[in-house]
Amino acid sequence: MPAKKILEAKQTVVDGLVSEMKSAKSLVIADYRGLTVEQDTKLRNDLRKAGVTYKVVKNTLATIAAKNAGIKGLETLLVGPTAIAYSTTDEVAPAKVLKEFADKVDKYKIRGGVLEGRTVDLDTVKMLAAIPPRQVLYAQVVVTLNSPITKLAMLLAAIAEKNGAPKTETADTAEAAPEAAPAVEAAPVAETAPAAEAAPAAEA
Repeated sequence: MPAKKILEAKQTVVDGLVSEMKSAKSLVIADYRGLTVEQDTKLRNDLRKAGVTYKVVKNTLATIAAKNAGIKGLETLLVGPTAIAYSTTDEVAPAKVLKEFADKVDKYKIRGGVLEGRTVDLDTVKMLAAIPPRQVLYAQVVVTLNSPITKLAMLLAAIAEKNGAPKTETADTAEAAPEAAPAVEAAPVAETAPAAEAAPAAEA
């Protein structure tokens, strides 16, 4: 009976790891040996703030879980005390937080990880860690997309201003025209009616 319960407990752990590995955007494998309680606590807090799940796993169970999850080659990274960090929403966060921590704590060693269901080496994890956070990428994309739009808006505004200038001048001219009209009409009023009357007088 005790053996059966142990097996059931192990199977539960494996099933949980399989589900986590399948849902993870990325997963990082690390060796946590030599950390102080204070260092471990800080690392876990940093990972929690970044939305990253972090846990210590047994290599035998993690190997079985990786196989069941369809991840090949992960067993090569599961040597010695193993901790895994993963995120279901952010591909970059696990690598970035662990890389920053490992740079400060020499004893902490990153072995590699999993990206898009494939086992990757340490260099790939470092490259992943160098990518800006998702929020920064979004901001950069928005700026990139907005830049041409802003330039186009400025260009259209300039064109509208140029096209609008003649219309404004024409309107001004049209408003000025009625004021000039009376002067033109005044000329016929002073026409030669008296001159016509003077002509017979000259003949006489």
